[in-house]
Amino acid sequence: MAPARAPGSPSGALCRQLLLTLAILTFACDACKTVTLHVPAKLDAEKFIGRVNLKECFKSATLIHSRDPDFQILEDGSVYTTHAILLSSEKSSFTILLSNTETHEEKEILVLLEHQTKVLKKRHSQEKVLRRAKRRWAPIPCSVPENSLGPFPLFLQQIQSDTAQNYTIYYSISGPGVDKEPRNLFYVERDTGNLFCTRPVDRETYPSFELVAFATTPDGYTPEYPLTLLIRIEDENDNYPIFTETNYIFKVFENSKVGTTVGQVCATDKDEPDTLHTRLRYSIIEQFPASPTLFSMHPTTGVITTTSSQLDRELIDKYQLKIKVQDMDGQYFGLQTTAACVINIEDVNDNLPTFTRSSYVASVEENRIDVEVLRVAVQDKDLIHTANWRANYTFLKGNEDGNFKIVTDSQTNEGVLYVVKPLNYEEKQQLTLQIGAVNEAPYIGTSRSTMNMATVTVNVQNQDEGPECDPRVQTVRIRENVPVGTKNVGYKAYDPETRSSSGIRYMKSSDPEGWVDVDENSGVITILKRLDREARSGVYNISILASDKDGRTCNGVLGIILEDVNDNGPVIRQRRVIICKTVMSSAEIVAVDPDEPIHGPPFDFSLEGVLDSEVLRMWRLTKVNDTAARLSYLNDLQFGKYTVPVRVTDRLGQSLVTQLDVILCDCVTPNDCNTYRSPRTGNREVILGKWAILAILLGIALLFCILFTLVCGATTGAAKKPKVFPDDLAQQNLIVSNTEAPGDDKVYSTNGFTTHAVGGSAQGICGTLGSRVKSGGQETIEMVKGGHQTMESCQEAGHHHTLDSCRGGPTATDNCKYTYSEWYTYTQPRLGEESIRGHTLVKN
Repeated sequence: MAPARAPGSPSGALCRQLLLTLAILTFACDACKTVTLHVPAKLDAEKFIGRVNLKECFKSATLIHSRDPDFQILEDGSVYTTHAILLSSEKSSFTILLSNTETHEEKEILVLLEHQTKVLKKRHSQEKVLRRAKRRWAPIPCSVPENSLGPFPLFLQQIQSDTAQNYTIYYSISGPGVDKEPRNLFYVERDTGNLFCTRPVDRETYPSFELVAFATTPDGYTPEYPLTLLIRIEDENDNYPIFTETNYIFKVFENSKVGTTVGQVCATDKDEPDTLHTRLRYSIIEQFPASPTLFSMHPTTGVITTTSSQLDRELIDKYQLKIKVQDMDGQYFGLQTTAACVINIEDVNDNLPTFTRSSYVASVEENRIDVEVLRVAVQDKDLIHTANWRANYTFLKGNEDGNFKIVTDSQTNEGVLYVVKPLNYEEKQQLTLQIGAVNEAPYIGTSRSTMNMATVTVNVQNQDEGPECDPRVQTVRIRENVPVGTKNVGYKAYDPETRSSSGIRYMKSSDPEGWVDVDENSGVITILKRLDREARSGVYNISILASDKDGRTCNGVLGIILEDVNDNGPVIRQRRVIICKTVMSSAEIVAVDPDEPIHGPPFDFSLEGVLDSEVLRMWRLTKVNDTAARLSYLNDLQFGKYTVPVRVTDRLGQSLVTQLDVILCDCVTPNDCNTYRSPRTGNREVILGKWAILAILLGIALLFCILFTLVCGATTGAAKKPKVFPDDLAQQNLIVSNTEAPGDDKVYSTNGFTTHAVGGSAQGICGTLGSRVKSGGQETIEMVKGGHQTMESCQEAGHHHTLDSCRGGPTATDNCKYTYSEWYTYTQPRLGEESIRGHTLVKN
């Protein structure tokens, strides 16, 4: 609660009095009658302190406003505090402003607040202290019977104030039932204080009323606090209890235990709570079917439970109950309501599927598959098309070979028997199957047996069959390298009726290598080519087609197992061996033998050569294991490539010589060996990796593209203006220089081709046709065109010219404007010859 303010302090009171005087002097014509309210020194927040008659002052007021924010004025003139106030002086005041927003007319009411310790008597000039022994201005308990029959107006009570002994007191009331809905239900006599009710009241609509009573003098003086009156409406049992639903639907599983909860019903009553009018009792009036009684209802909670465990859905799947609720704790004079309740019995798997017959007989032709043989039927009392009803069939005996399968027809619940693997009459003419049936849902009944069984006898019918390739894959063993024309047993098919091979013809449908031929009548094979075990990994398969006289066929496979002979010598697969001489003194070589292991290791390694040959003086072999040896170099061999013949012999003496390319390289790892010097020629040879080769190929392709572009341009230019060059022009201008240091600034001329050092500039007959520039140790030859004389004019001199010797008279400059492609086409063959000659010079 906010702290109390003191608007009645001496300074505050003085200010208010001055303002009041000023207001009276200024607006004397607009001021209304002053109203005095008697209040305690301390006022709580939102406290009603009195009422002011606003209509008497200004009937057409549309805006009501308090100039003091500590007080709030309602439309009916009721005055309330906005928060807690502490009045420090005996008198204080505030102003109520009334205005009409349309006519702009304003009026004011001055409200004086006085303490109740002293009461001013308006009819006498002197102050008189009230003394009384008993207070009569106090709340009096009051009630009105609901739906009262009157007579109306019905007297309720009298309110009185002790101040009526000294003053003329008028009584009034306000609140719901008076000036608020329901309006005009209560009124009070102004002079006597008698309180009346004007009509019947419904408690369920208005349980109680809280009125405020006032005691005022004719001149507006309020000697008493507003009095709160509570009028309670006494309840009458005029409302029936009502179920929350008109029809209840519950479900419970069959065979449930006694006391299983089925469901709960609920009802409501609008009468006064916690009275007999709303104390309800539930009960079951009727059950259908009536016998036996299987359900009960708790009288106060409405919970329905089972009273028997004999619920059987197969007998009765639904029960209907008529239930009742009654107020007044179930007494006979209480109000009651009924409702319907339906209890559905849910199914459980308490019935096993039962075969309609204990044995069945069926027949099927041999060699048939995916054929329906038989349908077996079962009966199940459980709810149809549920897991408790659907049957699962299984073979208990007789289907060990997997010839049959049985599935469930989802509509009829029958078991459908199929053949999924061909039957053979010659092997078995009759089969006996034992079949069992269970439900999808687990069985929870009382029977000891959990599965019903039936026997099915299947008779196999004979058919006239074609040849039978049995077994489909047959094998023969033949040594490799047998002579061509060798015969051997082949493939055999049989007539299943006679178990004989007579009358059956054979032909090969697949022979990848064309190694054999198949005899049409006997199936015997004849070798047509040399058999190589190593080429077919030891087994060679051919496909055979067997047929009878009626054209019926079967397919088989003849696998020829090739027996090994020692026809292959051991071979060293890695023909190139790199020895990094700086870190290695030897390399390991490994041999393999494609023959069988019995014809393979251990191997014997030896160098192929005479005793005094160069190979034996340079190399040595040391055995590492049965399949490997170590090759070491002797003395201090030079870097380079060597050819070393190595003979490897298997355990049976079969041998083979492998020529190894051994490279002694200046490297750390074999991958680093890119170049080496030939020990014979002394020249450096390059080993190019795959990426280097790829880069060279790409460079050559790019060069060809450039040359193609230039040639196309040259062809176009030549068509416009053909040029002729002397045959010896290229040879006369080939300059060879092995100078590495910068030389003198000299110029040499050869029939118009000029060479000069860096920084020099010289021109021949055609200007600066060629220049040699040396920069960074490299020399280039540059050809340009220009000058004033033709090439032929310089050639006619027959000797070398200096820079100035070819600067003759001016001639047409077009003779020297040759394109680069024209120079290239003419000089390239001749420059190639000089390049070969220059390479020989550099190499020497």
